[in-house]
Amino acid sequence: MTDAGARTTGTVESESEAAALRTLEERRLFPISVQGVGSANKEKPVKHKVRSRDLGNLYGQLADLIGSGVPLLRALDSLIRSTPSPGLKELLKEIRSAISEGKSLTETLKQYPEIFPPLHTAMIQAGERAAFLEEVLRSLSGFMERFEELRSKVMGALIYPAMLAGLGTFVMLAALVFFVPKFEPMLANVQKPLPSEILFAASRIVRSYWYLLIIGGAAAGGFLWTNLRTEAARRKLERWQLKIPVVGTALRLLAITRFCRILGTMLANGVPLLLALKISKDATGSSILADRIAEAAEAVRDGKRLSEQLSAGGFIPDQILAMITVAEESNKLDKVLVQIADTVERRTNRQVDQAVRLIEPAILCVVAGCIGFLALGLLLPIFTMASALGSK
Repeated sequence: MTDAGARTTGTVESESEAAALRTLEERRLFPISVQGVGSANKEKPVKHKVRSRDLGNLYGQLADLIGSGVPLLRALDSLIRSTPSPGLKELLKEIRSAISEGKSLTETLKQYPEIFPPLHTAMIQAGERAAFLEEVLRSLSGFMERFEELRSKVMGALIYPAMLAGLGTFVMLAALVFFVPKFEPMLANVQKPLPSEILFAASRIVRSYWYLLIIGGAAAGGFLWTNLRTEAARRKLERWQLKIPVVGTALRLLAITRFCRILGTMLANGVPLLLALKISKDATGSSILADRIAEAAEAVRDGKRLSEQLSAGGFIPDQILAMITVAEESNKLDKVLVQIADTVERRTNRQVDQAVRLIEPAILCVVAGCIGFLALGLLLPIFTMASALGSK
């Protein structure tokens, strides 16, 4: 309806209903009703798939644009045009639409918890409130970059051991199915030792009941997967992992690195200590360390020092606890925690390298042992038969 009271109808191109209402108000039109056109033809919402690397790049590019004085909506428009990832582009369009309707960036990102974890949204919320969003985004970008580097290093180092394990399994199965049966008629009337009996029995089981083995393996895998999802099973598995030489040390240092870097980064970006402890507790990847952090948060709430409660259980080394204690006394906890994370990360890289070096020879020994058992099971009856023939 116009100022004169005339009634009119028409269409307005807009990203949302709220934006359409603002456009009509600028034209001095007073809508009686607004209906979306073509809404029935809209595609169903697509589940966004955003890689961690793309998310880190997004934080860095958004920080550069905001640091250059570009308004948030224009910065999002620029990212929508430049991003090559279809999933990320659709996500940015939805974020841009929500912000144009008056929502804050934090409120919008909280609608996508599968992409933006609580750690990220809490830091961004602190940045929005205290007007240092650019610094927060840069911190998140650096954190994601270091996380990707560590994960890529671990995954790359495990490729060769995984190939060895797969090749060894394939060789053993092929031998049991195709190679061992050819010796059965030859050694049918020969007294076979225990390794040979085990080998021939395994070959018959694999050839005759392979489908049951597949079903049993799948059922066992499903049972383990279901049970490992419980908190008690995960704690038992973690305690067992921490007892493995070298590997357990690497896992412990990795959890400590995450905790120190996340807590230090959040404190440096203005997140309150109790909230930062609550969020960092869920981001360590260790249920044992998470329990220590939860107890430490309660102690801090009661006015105690953070380092006092973290020392319980012996999970964190004394050297790191001493540095945290000094940082609390000097009121530089945020800086010292990031420095600790950098130092422990270098130690973690060395521990990961050592663990991988131990995995490779261990798998080689297992594969060699299996092949040796195969050869022993086949050759012992032959030697027995040759000895019997030679004695006659």
